[in-house]
Amino acid sequence: MLRAQKIIVIAAHPDDEVLGCGGTLLKYAGQGAEIAWLIATNMSESAGYTKARVEGRQQEIAEVAKQVPFQKVYQLDFPTTQLDAIAPSQLIGKISHCFLEFKPEVIFVLNRSDAHSDHRVLFQAVMACTKSFRYPFIKKILMYECLSETEFAAALPENIFYPNYFVDISPYFKRKIELMSIYASELAEHPFPRSIRNIEALATYRGATAGVDYAEAFHLLKCIE
Repeated sequence: MLRAQKIIVIAAHPDDEVLGCGGTLLKYAGQGAEIAWLIATNMSESAGYTKARVEGRQQEIAEVAKQVPFQKVYQLDFPTTQLDAIAPSQLIGKISHCFLEFKPEVIFVLNRSDAHSDHRVLFQAVMACTKSFRYPFIKKILMYECLSETEFAAALPENIFYPNYFVDISPYFKRKIELMSIYASELAEHPFPRSIRNIEALATYRGATAGVDYAEAFHLLKCIE
């Protein structure tokens, strides 16, 4: 079990963090953990988004940051859907700066084989910033699943998400749904993958595996005790 400590959650896009580990973040925030949120990409008018959509996204981020609550929000502002066009050294450099400033003990990172290229590129950049001799404060690295991306990876053995770490979020599941509802434009009715029904279905399935009502599942990549 995680004790109260410093945790950072990595999101390629706002809503990744709620889909993958919103309940877990609420749980450990309630236990006194200091939590940071790193968002790699951002929308902009120059990329074709309307002023209203850009401003709306910033309002969503501010509201989620207040509700979790996050002590620190890092916005790297790389263009959304274009991380594969960014020089790896540039992305790694910004992530490294955030890690060295916040000094997280626990990292929640996106699944390595998600369908979205932003997720895959970000995973590789984050892992480049976890070497123990450079970042000795990092003690746990957990990979989370993200509905609409993890399950749509190519059906190959090397792409399968293998959960081996479960967090009971039963008392926090309703609040997780409330958090996700802040991202109203990202939700739609079933059978859309990011539907309330599907979010509950996954949490129920993971909960049944762990013997609880609702759970979030992770793949533990590193644990130093």
